[in-house]
This record gives sequence, structure tokens and C-alpha cells, in this order.
Amino acid sequence: MFDKKFEERMLFWRRFREDLETSRNPFQDVIEFYNRAPRTRLCADPWDQSTWPDPWELLNENQYCEFGIVLGMCYSLQLTDRFKGSKFEIHISTNNEISESYYLLYVDNNVLGLEYDTVVPKEDLPDALYSQRIYPMLALQ
Repeated sequence: MFDKKFEERMLFWRRFREDLETSRNPFQDVIEFYNRAPRTRLCADPWDQSTWPDPWELLNENQYCEFGIVLGMCYSLQLTDRFKGSKFEIHISTNNEISESYYLLYVDNNVLGLEYDTVVPKEDLPDALYSQRIYPMLALQ
């Protein structure tokens, strides 16, 4: 999808979100989808929500830093009927034991972004993980 023109990316992304509606593992699907995105150094300032692209700007710009990946996963899930009633939060977190920072997407009791290839239940997060900033994500329309 990421190597296509904007209009083709929009169509592809819509079809992907439609597939999430009936997927057996939508979290894994969205992780795998965004793991194929081209990486850039910085596409948005995680600490300044006013710089965050909306879903269509992100799709149009087609540049995905680590934070942009989390935004893309969030937008993809938010724009499905399946997750319409879910609670979405983006956390900027640090694991104090290993001095690692993370951009995490919380969807109800599931966390995406701690590991590149899997979803982690909230109760399985390391005790040393501390959320420095939490952004509740408003419903998209």
C-alpha cells in the first residue's frame, strides 16, 4: 500500500479497515500492516498534539516515524464499527529498568507498540513501565 499513489492508498486503507471488522485477530493485523510502512526520523512531535496529522494527512504524507506508526494503528482501529465503543489512549512511556522509551497504543485492555510484532495484555506490562504522558484519543468521525 505504501508505495502507491494517494488515491490508491486511500482505497487500500479503506479495504484494510473493512477487513478488520471481521478479522480473527485485528490487533495483529494492524501491527503487521504498519510494520510494512516506510520509516522516517520524525513525522510529528509526540509531545505536541497540535502537530499530529489527522488520518488523511498521515495517509497523504505517507511518512511514518515510530510515533506515526502508533497514530496509524490508532486511526485504523478507531475508524471501524468494531471498535467504536473502545477506549483509545496513546502513552509516551519509559521502562525505568532498561531506560527504553515507547509510544504505546492502549485499546481497552490491550497494548500495541511495546513489541513490534505482538499485542500485550495491559496486565502483562512490566512493572517498571511508567507513562510520562497520556493522550486520550477522541472518537473520529
